[in-house]
Amino acid sequence: MILIDPTAIIDSHAELADDVSVGAFSVIGAEVKIDAGTVIGPHVVIKGPTSIGKDNRIYQFTSIGEDPQDKKYASEITRLEIGDRNTIREFTSMHRGTQQDNGVTKIGSDNLFMAYTHVAHDCIIGDNVIMANGASLAGHVHLNDHAILGGFTLVHQFTQIGQYSFAAMGSAITQDIPPFVMVGGKPTRPHGINSVGMERNNVSAEDIRLIRNAYKIIYKMNLRLEDAIEKMEELASDSKQLADMINFLRNVHRGILR
Repeated sequence: MILIDPTAIIDSHAELADDVSVGAFSVIGAEVKIDAGTVIGPHVVIKGPTSIGKDNRIYQFTSIGEDPQDKKYASEITRLEIGDRNTIREFTSMHRGTQQDNGVTKIGSDNLFMAYTHVAHDCIIGDNVIMANGASLAGHVHLNDHAILGGFTLVHQFTQIGQYSFAAMGSAITQDIPPFVMVGGKPTRPHGINSVGMERNNVSAEDIRLIRNAYKIIYKMNLRLEDAIEKMEELASDSKQLADMINFLRNVHRGILR
């Protein structure tokens, strides 16, 4: 039995698993697919094409799958894909992709989107991410696993945020943030590595030591990025974390924040 409040409006072309709950006055449009265990609060608007996985909790007054805020958008068919076990709090907005990219905004699993957060068109978000109240992503941002954005952090379009990175409250991020790096202040600058986040997720002490040495190479030796990468490779380690950091730096889009 679908647990739908009688005031909710569900399009006949929406697909909801049998145990999906929909609160009062919510509107779910055509081409929306919602998997088992997901709870939709009151006054939620979900527009398709959008797919939502299992066991998500979507709170009141959120807007999911709306048209992208892009003047080039001309009603093309694009998508929003949301994984499993995400918590999406009040007044969050998540928009579909555009044909100028891959046509999809994609959100992984086990993420926390606090109140008033915004995920723009064509963003790709990994797993176990936290966006605190008021944090906002412009279009085409890639936010990798275990990254944390403090309250009211703003991220410029086409920026990449590496895994386990941490942005303090009110950060303005206009260039790529390498994995494991903490940033903050006005203007926003790097402030060491997120060793606490790594420790909490069972990254070994040796891997943390290597990342700390890599941080010094990038930020303390006044090297060009290409030379910093070469020197990091000389650390001669089989560390997956170090390899991930080097691979990220080889593929930066907008330079790195220094």
